[in-house]
Amino acid sequence: MWHELVLHGIGGRTILEAKARMTYGEAMDWYAYIRRRGSLNLGNRLEHGFAMLATVLSRIHGGQAEMGDFMPYETALTEEQDEWATISPERAREIWH
Repeated sequence: MWHELVLHGIGGRTILEAKARMTYGEAMDWYAYIRRRGSLNLGNRLEHGFAMLATVLSRIHGGQAEMGDFMPYETALTEEQDEWATISPERAREIWH
């Protein structure tokens, strides 16, 4: 969460700066906002919107496509997160040490 806030100019130019400047309540408000509304990244928001539009148009014309079919970056990110979620402690030590 801190990375995303700082990348979008919220709280400061570094994570350390943002943590020093923001109160716990502010940080939790941003956390709740991101969990409810999604990423602050404009590219991700646009991708999601266009994927929704493409899915609706596909379905109107008889297609069976899902939103994920029109969201290549989101799909790749999800697959990468799934891969890292199942990593063993031994493998993590090999990679990071």
